[in-house]
Amino acid sequence: MAKTWTPIKGVIPPMITPFDEHGEINQRAFIHNLEKWNADKLAGYLVIGSNSETAFLTTEEKLALVKLAAAYRQPGRHLMAGTGCESLRATIAFTQACADLGAQSALVLTPHYYDRVMDSEHLVRFYTQVADRSPIPILIYNVPMFTHVNIAPDAIEILSRHPNIVGMKDSTGNMPQLATFLRVADEGFQIFVGTASAWYPALCMGVKAGILALANCLPNDCALVQEAYEQGNLDQAFTLYQALYPVNNAVTTQYGVPGLKYACDQAGYIGGLVRSPLLPPSDAAKAHIRQVLDEANVKIQSIKDD
Repeated sequence: MAKTWTPIKGVIPPMITPFDEHGEINQRAFIHNLEKWNADKLAGYLVIGSNSETAFLTTEEKLALVKLAAAYRQPGRHLMAGTGCESLRATIAFTQACADLGAQSALVLTPHYYDRVMDSEHLVRFYTQVADRSPIPILIYNVPMFTHVNIAPDAIEILSRHPNIVGMKDSTGNMPQLATFLRVADEGFQIFVGTASAWYPALCMGVKAGILALANCLPNDCALVQEAYEQGNLDQAFTLYQALYPVNNAVTTQYGVPGLKYACDQAGYIGGLVRSPLLPPSDAAKAHIRQVLDEANVKIQSIKDD
């Protein structure tokens, strides 16, 4: 059976969740960000992903964010929801609930609490059963930095041929592994790069879309890398990618979600506070983030002026 999936091209932010001083979701800030992103060069949105602080959200809060995203997204832009839970039963139920609220596809995290036994046999069975019962297309979410589970190419080779498993987000930044995934996967299976640190190399390998944390604060610049690449301006695309790399490193590897939210504040979005046990960035971290943003903006503007 053929997949009922239209491949996505472009950049998708894994949306941040702004919190207020009481630790509650700031819905006005969430809507503000979404409406601002609606005017940016984006292909869609991922709601309740890793950068949404999903691990700290209740089920009710997660569903409220899906509902808001569905209501305020620009029509025609794809809405993906992170629906992975530790158990099969919970994942199926939550995926159905998100679909009912308007999610168009589900990004399903690898189960990881019992990480030592999560081999290909377990993961193939899990994803197959989720996909068999999901009303919306399923994508695999591979992020061993958080889960300590790295799905293997032999599992992707099998799962990519399921008619309702349409793609994966690979956040490893492991380019040899990405090349292997691209080689063994079914032709109709779309692989999204999951980190801006791998954006340009992934484009060179034929990847067409990225779910990039950096796109929360610099969406148009992330999109410009792809635009330049597809227009054949490879030097410009690579130079833009190089300019963005230090910012991406700061808001992902170095300072994580607190740093990303602060960068969003600097870029005109509303990062809001983080939820405990995360802590806000230190003054030194803030100063460093401002510095790398300023340096990137100068470089990017110089490139645009050429």
